Amino acid sequence: MSQLRDVVEITAKSLVDNPNGVNVVEIEGEKTIVIELRVDKADIGKVIGKQGRIARALRTILSAMGRKTNKRVVLEILE
Repeated sequence: MSQLRDVVEITAKSLVDNPNGVNVVEIEGEKTIVIELRVDKADIGKVIGKQGRIARALRTILSAMGRKTNKRVVLEILE
C-alpha cells in the first residue's frame, strides 16, 4: 500500500460512523495518481465537510505528497 492511500483511508475511517464502509482504490498513471474514496451514503457529508473544507484539506495534503514524485494527485469522493 502506498502512503497516499494510507493517509486517505486512515483519515476517512476516523471521520465516518461506519469505518467498514470505507474503500480506497489507487489508480496510478504516467503523470497522475487518482485516489478513489468510497463511503456509505450516510457518511459522505462527514468526509466532504462543511463547504467542502475536509475534502479540500485532504486534497491539499495529497497534492503536497505527490510533489515528491512529481505526479499530480486527484481525490475523487464517490458514493
